[in-house]
Amino acid sequence: MQNVRSGLTIALCVLGAMSAMSAMPSVARPETPVRRTQSAPDVRTGGFLLGCQAWCFHRYTVLEAIEKTAQAGGKTIEFFPGQAFSPERREVRLGPETPDDVLDAVKAHLTKYGIKPVAFGVTGLSKDEKQTRAVFEFAKKMGIGVINTECDADAMETVEKLVKEYDIKVGIHNHPRQQNNPGYRHWDPNFILSLVKNRDRRIGACADMGHFVRSGIKPLDALRILEGRIVASHLKDLNEFAPGAHDVPYGTGVSDIRAILTEFRRQKFEGPISVEYEHNWESSVPEIAQCIGFVRGFGK
Repeated sequence: MQNVRSGLTIALCVLGAMSAMSAMPSVARPETPVRRTQSAPDVRTGGFLLGCQAWCFHRYTVLEAIEKTAQAGGKTIEFFPGQAFSPERREVRLGPETPDDVLDAVKAHLTKYGIKPVAFGVTGLSKDEKQTRAVFEFAKKMGIGVINTECDADAMETVEKLVKEYDIKVGIHNHPRQQNNPGYRHWDPNFILSLVKNRDRRIGACADMGHFVRSGIKPLDALRILEGRIVASHLKDLNEFAPGAHDVPYGTGVSDIRAILTEFRRQKFEGPISVEYEHNWESSVPEIAQCIGFVRGFGK
């Protein structure tokens, strides 16, 4: 904010205006909290940057995912590559190749519903600088601060160069252990740590709690291995420790969400955290709202 230093007369006018505004009666907020259009909304929930991974709504479009995130009480969104733009323009997909007029329409919809874009992923990043730069340029256009990926080790030099240039964080994501693919190592927090530990501090882990559970790893153990290098998280509570486990509302499964949030707080990690609810695809909004409510209650 620019300071006004134009003399005593202007200063007195400003003070008078502020006094008048403070004396005005407050205006009641609308009953429906879906469209939050204040100029500087508080995007934290329970002390965390919390919202939805648009993958929760991958059967819908980008515009619908924004609306459903707001309906669930989320304040942030993590986009994923390739989601259709709108019901009327399903052939247009979100990502580095998306035309600027479509990105402008997405931004307008975000503003309309009071949602802040905070991350993009899980997307490919490679050692090919031109291809990887296109993803960073897309994130820059959208005001996104974290790109989540499962890039190979040979891409890390290129990734680190662009992290420093754009001041955008990169999170290395984990999917579950693949019994038939021993070459897949991203499920292991120790492997992720080996990729990031000697890199710029803006390169870290996108810790997916549910996929740790599906891999037989206790989330708290993974978080302590990755301490100080977590830049994003996909937060899930699952019904059991098993490869085929499914999402349940926070606090009702085996992930121990309260302990995870306590550990996040101890590590001074505030997000972004994405609810990624991969169950009841057509009717998940009430359950996602329960998850967001759990985090809201944790912060009280």
